[in-house]
Amino acid sequence: MSDSEDMTEFASIVERIERGEVPIKNIERELICPICKELFTHPLILPCQHSICHKCVRELLMLNPDDSFDAGSECSLPGSPRSRVPSPSMERLDRLVRSGSISSPGWRRGSVTPRITTIHCPGCQHDIDLGERGISMLFRNFTLESIVERYRQAARAAVAIMCNICKPPQVQEATKSCMDCKASYCNECFKLHHPWGTPKAQHEYVGPTTNFRPKVLMCPEHEMEKVNMYCEVCRRPVCHLCKLGGSHANHKVTSMSSAYKILKEKLAKSIHFLISKEDQVRTQITDLEHLINQTEENGQLAEREANEHFERLFETLQERKSEMLRSIEQSRNRRLNHLKGQVEEYQGMLENSGLVGYAQEVLKETDQSCFVQTAKQLHVRIQKATESLRTFHPAADPCFDEFVLDTSKEETLLKEMCFGGVPDPPLIDLSHSRVYNEASISWRLSDDHLPTDHHVVEYRRLGAPSPSPSQEDVDDSSVWRATDRVYGPSAVVCDLEPNTLYAFRVRSCRNSMFSPYSPEVTLHTPPAPAFGFLFSDKCGFSAERLALNKRRDTVESVAGMAFLLAAERVQTGSYIGLDYIIGDTGISQGRYVNN
Repeated sequence: MSDSEDMTEFASIVERIERGEVPIKNIERELICPICKELFTHPLILPCQHSICHKCVRELLMLNPDDSFDAGSECSLPGSPRSRVPSPSMERLDRLVRSGSISSPGWRRGSVTPRITTIHCPGCQHDIDLGERGISMLFRNFTLESIVERYRQAARAAVAIMCNICKPPQVQEATKSCMDCKASYCNECFKLHHPWGTPKAQHEYVGPTTNFRPKVLMCPEHEMEKVNMYCEVCRRPVCHLCKLGGSHANHKVTSMSSAYKILKEKLAKSIHFLISKEDQVRTQITDLEHLINQTEENGQLAEREANEHFERLFETLQERKSEMLRSIEQSRNRRLNHLKGQVEEYQGMLENSGLVGYAQEVLKETDQSCFVQTAKQLHVRIQKATESLRTFHPAADPCFDEFVLDTSKEETLLKEMCFGGVPDPPLIDLSHSRVYNEASISWRLSDDHLPTDHHVVEYRRLGAPSPSPSQEDVDDSSVWRATDRVYGPSAVVCDLEPNTLYAFRVRSCRNSMFSPYSPEVTLHTPPAPAFGFLFSDKCGFSAERLALNKRRDTVESVAGMAFLLAAERVQTGSYIGLDYIIGDTGISQGRYVNN
């Protein structure tokens, strides 16, 4: 991009901003000091490249205007505010001493003006060390200051800047301001005070403004030295003395014109990119607003569902409570009736104490036939009374042990019911997942995962669509099938079709709450059923050199006793031992396919 094209593009961007296509309200948000929440006043650039008002920096450093620890040189910071800042309280000083923010080694508690060189930047939330020179090392952000002044004037457009030379009552509105004289003039007064052919005619003038800044940015480290280079390491302007023997001696620097060109081009491209993405930003804002509405609706839905769940729990508990109280009431009445009946029975025994006297009188009967006639019935009554006294036990148990509830398990479940504790989605482990005639799917959970009750594996066919797919094929490829509950970190999926692409996903369940699904993985089944066999120990198998497991599906080579004994003897020739083992199934025909 040439210089002319660069300047043309940058000028068009600036014109767009000045025409108001970028709302002033949005720009003002960038012109607010993060400390005082007001428009910037004499902003200073911190080493972290964020800006803060001059007075706010002084307040953060707890400086008084009469302190020797002052801000900036008169060359680089003209017109610095001189507002008095109250002295800090001793309590805050003690806190700063304990935290190590006060860097002056000679400061004591009795000192009036402690030297504090560390401030907390609200922009990046970092502690910034300004060094021993403190505020005097900071550049004044003249560009930001000019933008703030322009928008201050735009905000008070009805209030014009008046000529500083005209005498009342004929004061005219200013048309330009001289940056060298630091005054505003109407046309007549400007011509009068800047006549042709005089040095004043060479003064720099701008539109009416109340913000007068120096024409040259001076180095804060070396008096009367103009900045003419840019340090790429510290990302700040420096003078030639800084490069020759100052703190930037070993840093990479570039000329100010080169830095100006590069940074201006980068800024123009960045602004152009942002402007070109305006439609995308508006779309994203619309999406975010939709998400806000969706979040509101889903939150209300979650509240309703939670209320419904708890209402059902309350109803179930209330039902069980009513049933138990009713059963207890019935059991209590039944037992009381039995016990009261027994009391009445024994009370009757006391009231019928005349039975004994009557029996004694019967014993006096001498007529045998008359005695037998009366004694039989009397003996039955006395025998019942005797048996009752001999085998006494209450008619009902006063304990209600069968109604004692053990709700510890339910209480534990309720306490473990964590509404924000939805388990994290598992992650399918492809390194341990295989697919042959069946698919073996393995997954793992995060290190800090919540306990899970079980897992569910789902899969569906993703076969290539045929030219005229049937409704059954369409439904089969879109419907997920689920396995039974899985209580481990792997599962086997059966009934897969050969030469077909399948998608698999897993989710976990805890307290009836399911996690999101894991990312889907796709696995392709073999073009034909996998050939399976077991090893046979009937032919070619030597137990001294081969170890076959009990399932006969793996075999390992081992060093047998004969091999170990042979190793002790000197070998007179060379030979290669051949160990082999065959399978229990043979292949009669087919063809080899090299994938």
